[in-house]
Amino acid sequence: MRTAIVVDTRYQEHDTGAGHPERPERLLSVDRALHEWRGSPLERISARLAEEDEIRLAHTDDLYERISRTQHMTHARIDADTTTCDRSFEIALLAAGGVLELSDAVATGSCRNGFAFVRPPGHHATSGQAMGFCLFNNVAIAARHLQRRHGYERIAIIDWDLHHGNGTEAIFYDDPSVLYVSLHQYPFYPGTGAVTDTGRGSGLGFNVNVPFGAGVGDEGYVLALEEVVAPVLRQFAPQFLLVSAGFDCHWRDPLGGMQVTEQGFVGMSRVLLQVADDVADGRLVAVLEGGYDLDAMRGGTEAVLDELTHGARVHAPGTHRTHAFDRLRQVLAPHWRL
Repeated sequence: MRTAIVVDTRYQEHDTGAGHPERPERLLSVDRALHEWRGSPLERISARLAEEDEIRLAHTDDLYERISRTQHMTHARIDADTTTCDRSFEIALLAAGGVLELSDAVATGSCRNGFAFVRPPGHHATSGQAMGFCLFNNVAIAARHLQRRHGYERIAIIDWDLHHGNGTEAIFYDDPSVLYVSLHQYPFYPGTGAVTDTGRGSGLGFNVNVPFGAGVGDEGYVLALEEVVAPVLRQFAPQFLLVSAGFDCHWRDPLGGMQVTEQGFVGMSRVLLQVADDVADGRLVAVLEGGYDLDAMRGGTEAVLDELTHGARVHAPGTHRTHAFDRLRQVLAPHWRL
């Protein structure tokens, strides 16, 4: 089975205005990477518009209606960072629908894994509020869709975007059927994602935040995945992994302060693919979130696709446990064996 991708030129029709970092050129960088791709053949999955009831799996009626009204406006401002044009509502439906089509393809076994190169991104959108460049939460909608249509009881969302995915966290904060894990720069926008935020009620323990100070590079991210995230994932044993794959933790990104390189994305992808192979029959879908340097977008795309197309490789984690995550282990100790 091949690795599948979703990419559609219509995603570039979401116009955020001059000077906005979440701009259509981001996907032109992805297109260049795909045009020059010399790796294993990729299966292309066509995007579709998500249905209204699919969006409402993760969002309120009010948010859906508010975003739908922007299709009659040349320009609308949702908040200080989030703008729309008259095409944005339809393109947001197309983004969510593209992720759903790819998730269905992996769930049914017609492809091995995949990457949905969509925009607008989604992980800041809460159930009732669009924010942080995001209109609808693509991964949250996909998780609920996979539960409803395919009957999965346990889904994991791993978010390595530079920014904490406050929207995804909030949607699943009291839900033990979806494990949310975020690795992010902290404190930073949107100001959420403290290590002690571990869920609520029956969802207590199923929200894992790995907050990093600025400047963490490849080694820190990969160690966190090896020493904390992978053991938690194996105990949770998800049947499907969704990855909020932002490339704004790259050292070149203008909005961030991290030092991740292409090799870091290789390492992170390799750890997650091995977990997916071990517990979820390899089922993994990456979904584009942030990333605002065009060269970093291109390099990150190539790095992750190279790992996806090779499948899970034997990964040998470090043999010496470090003390870097002792505070995180202490917080998670009541819930997970680390």
